[in-house]
Amino acid sequence: SVKNLSGPITIARYAGITASIGLEQFLGFLAIISISLGVLNLLPVPLLDGGHLFYYLIEIIKGSPVSETVEIIGQKIGIALLFCLMSLAIYNDLLRLVD
Repeated sequence: SVKNLSGPITIARYAGITASIGLEQFLGFLAIISISLGVLNLLPVPLLDGGHLFYYLIEIIKGSPVSETVEIIGQKIGIALLFCLMSLAIYNDLLRLVD
């Protein structure tokens, strides 16, 4: 659900909570965050590594590289998507702080 999306404020909050519980829990939390960021990075969104892999896949199928114009348009769309995602995550974080 979109309401479950969290940003840096919630991550920092849970980092503090797990650090106060103990080192093992804190390291486990950091491992989960690292894995989550790795999976996010592999999404087929231009600008992320998954977007580059997507362009390489298109190049293999098509037999020639994607044009520079298409890459630029894709990057602009990718920036917009990432900006919207980050804005929503921070908005959710701020709502949680107020509640």
